[in-house]
Amino acid sequence: MHPWHLNRRSVLRARHVIAVVTVILVGFSLKLTFFSGPIAAADVGSTRSVSMDISEMYHKIKNLPVEKFHDMTFVFSNGG
Repeated sequence: MHPWHLNRRSVLRARHVIAVVTVILVGFSLKLTFFSGPIAAADVGSTRSVSMDISEMYHKIKNLPVEKFHDMTFVFSNGG
């Protein structure tokens, strides 16, 4: 075989691989487009009817669990 046959085969093989990958990517993107789940949307009417008084919630809260820890946020070593 001549060297130009080998080069031509590799070019055709590369084009075939590119075509297969392109078909797979297009198929996947079409699947995502047409078969994706519905986009979640908030119900605007339900948020208007709900109101909370945060300060009242704070006053009603009692006996919360407390965790004590030794805060070392701003402790620096002397470089020793």
